[in-house]
Amino acid sequence: MLSVNDQTFSSTVLESSQPVLVHFWAPWCGLCLLIHPLLSKVQSEWDGPLKLVSVNADENFKLANTYRLRNLPTLILFDQGQIIHRLEGVQGREELIKTLKGLQVNSFAKSA
Repeated sequence: MLSVNDQTFSSTVLESSQPVLVHFWAPWCGLCLLIHPLLSKVQSEWDGPLKLVSVNADENFKLANTYRLRNLPTLILFDQGQIIHRLEGVQGREELIKTLKGLQVNSFAKSA
């Protein structure tokens, strides 16, 4: 998973030609570390291109503030610089998988 920061966020995420799922996390967040491998799996199973990036919220306070993070992990799906979906307070694996699969179906329905 590509790591981005305050300086690279705009070019990597907002200017991307493909959807980007941003994983805001922190080293002290146990759930953040647990879902990391799951996110990589979701990326590999996504129908079509999906860029997956991570942002350490502790080291990138400006981004954490810009996107008003209240909980970690927070996942935000961007498409052409716009927020498509925001997922905060993930309760577990199954909820995350169900939500991301729903997003995938919805994002392709919009573009079809």
